[in-house]
Amino acid sequence: MNKKYEFTGETKTWVGRTLHRIRAKISFGFVVKGEIGGWIEAETNLAEDGDAWVYCDARVYGDARVYGNAQVSGDARVSGDARVSGDAWVSGDAWVSGDARVYGDARVYGDARVSGNAQVSGNAQVSGDARVYGDARVSGDAWVSGDARVYGDARVYGDARVSGNAQVSGNAQVSGDARVYGDAWVYGDAQVSGDARVYGDARVYGDAWVSGDAWVSGNAWVSGNAWVSGDARVYGDAHFITIGPIGSENGVFTAYRTEAGIQCNRGCFHGTLDEFEAAVQKTHGDSQYAKEYRLVIELVRQRLKAEEQEFAAAEASDL
Repeated sequence: MNKKYEFTGETKTWVGRTLHRIRAKISFGFVVKGEIGGWIEAETNLAEDGDAWVYCDARVYGDARVYGNAQVSGDARVSGDARVSGDAWVSGDAWVSGDARVYGDARVYGDARVSGNAQVSGNAQVSGDARVYGDARVSGDAWVSGDARVYGDARVYGDARVSGNAQVSGNAQVSGDARVYGDAWVYGDAQVSGDARVYGDARVYGDAWVSGDAWVSGNAWVSGNAWVSGDARVYGDAHFITIGPIGSENGVFTAYRTEAGIQCNRGCFHGTLDEFEAAVQKTHGDSQYAKEYRLVIELVRQRLKAEEQEFAAAEASDL
């Protein structure tokens, strides 16, 4: 016999299912004896042990389960085979469905949706009209809000924020204190980390990395094996160059603007264009590889120099 709660006798039909209003039989957690709760389809939906509870007009049905110290309140719904556990809260008009898992101290609220095999854990928050679905994971202290979408096998963790109309999908990862917002997309195997910012209509995809204090914005697209880091500011296709395969390892060379001038990455090398030129001379001398690199270095100087005034104007507008 259930010692924690009972059905009040009040029922309602929801999506073809009969739901029962619950009432606490004992005091526990923040619930007092006699308190009227929300709606469940069967006792299997709400654990008898722990402080888990369904409040207000919230509904839990199907094979869904709420247990531990989890709370479901407002007009929230938990359905399918979903699980809400730990100290997690699902509130407002949020909906957790499918095989989704919300646990730890996670919060899902507003009109947010978590579905499929998605998981929200740790201190993560999903709010607004955000959607997290597929096999996506949001964890740590990460937030997904606004109309953002995180799906596929994407991962958002650390103190990362994904907001606005941004989308993170595929095997992409957003971590650290990174921010992805506006109408930006991060997808494929791309990674955005550190204090990086990706916003506007920017796209980061393929195996690209954006890290450090780098900003990618406007209509810029960073793709392939490109690596943008440091204090880089990429706000149009003219502000970075990726060339490959090149060199003795058939690798990828990336050059981009920073506040300190042009920086570049190639393999384990990361530094200024002048430093790269010196490294090429030391390593390759006058070989064919050196000749290829010198052509690329000259191309980078001419290409990025042509955008100097636009870069300076953009930096001034940030002040």
